[in-house]
Amino acid sequence: MFETSKQVIASLPKCYAICLLESGGEQSFLVATEKAGECRRFDACGNYLETIWSEPGGVMTMVQVPGGNGAFLSTRRFFSPNDSAAASLVLAEPITSEGAPVRDLTEPHGWRVTTLCPLPFVHRFDIVSSGGRHYLIACTLKSGHNYKEDWTQPGKILVRELPSDFSRFDAEAGNALTFETLLDGLTKNHGYGRFVRDGQTVSLVASENGLYRVTPPTGEADWQVEKLLAKACSDVRALDIDGDGKVEYMLFSPFHGAELSFYREGDSGLEEIYRHEQPLPFLHALWGGELGGVPTFLAGYRQGERDLLAVTWDAAGETFAFQRLDHDRGPTNVQVYTAEGQEYIIAANRETDEVALYALH
Repeated sequence: MFETSKQVIASLPKCYAICLLESGGEQSFLVATEKAGECRRFDACGNYLETIWSEPGGVMTMVQVPGGNGAFLSTRRFFSPNDSAAASLVLAEPITSEGAPVRDLTEPHGWRVTTLCPLPFVHRFDIVSSGGRHYLIACTLKSGHNYKEDWTQPGKILVRELPSDFSRFDAEAGNALTFETLLDGLTKNHGYGRFVRDGQTVSLVASENGLYRVTPPTGEADWQVEKLLAKACSDVRALDIDGDGKVEYMLFSPFHGAELSFYREGDSGLEEIYRHEQPLPFLHALWGGELGGVPTFLAGYRQGERDLLAVTWDAAGETFAFQRLDHDRGPTNVQVYTAEGQEYIIAANRETDEVALYALH
């Protein structure tokens, strides 16, 4: 059983996205809003540091740019599945008063935000590394719509190598960053998770069409896409939770759905090994890794009981064990990190407008 203490570190209406940062040997994190609102930075103990921007919001994903000075990429203007045609990808850079990049975030700085490209309906993106190179992968929820809840124009997986220098990209100046389409035809292309196995980083993409594994270029090999499961799913995380050498996949199904299930790698592909009996409406927050030295999935849902759950493996009972970490808060995203020997869970509890920090004891 996990023991945690909770601290509400901010009230931030419709808080949604979280990003961990490391710069100048110090850890911090960002929290930004789904609707119109701010992007704020906090230190590792949850103390407010600064506001990166006060608008426009619509942030689904933020990822630090490799290099360590604290620059990060972010989506903006994705306010909902029905209001995301104007979504874009932006670069936020910490700069001096003269406009030069700072060495790291320990130096006095302001922020410059540049729109790299319009990216309609972009929901998730990531920076993945392979063979000493960095790549961008972006997933669009759909490609267009003509009316509310129109899903007739499926989304895509877009890729490109990460630029070593972003200074030449500025959509407002007519020099937009471009992508190539790796895969299209993905309806409700919502879920994304990064997973490292045998030293190789892969991307897991969840859509109504199924679960896909995307491997970035390695050596002479180009991008590879494998369909792992035909089941409609909304989100995914992967972890060897029972230590048997086979990876378990936690799936939320269908899109913004209430079904929590687990699959295990088998000789003929992924096999369902557990399905939660009770529906958990609007499953959304998820994480997988070691928590307190124990392989753990975190799962949170936004309607009904609106709980944050920890899922571990019960070796004696050979089944999954569930523990409620928080109740009636409605998390959208969670992350886990360790700072100065203390483990924390940071949660964006969107449905109650609270940014919560849980210390593990």
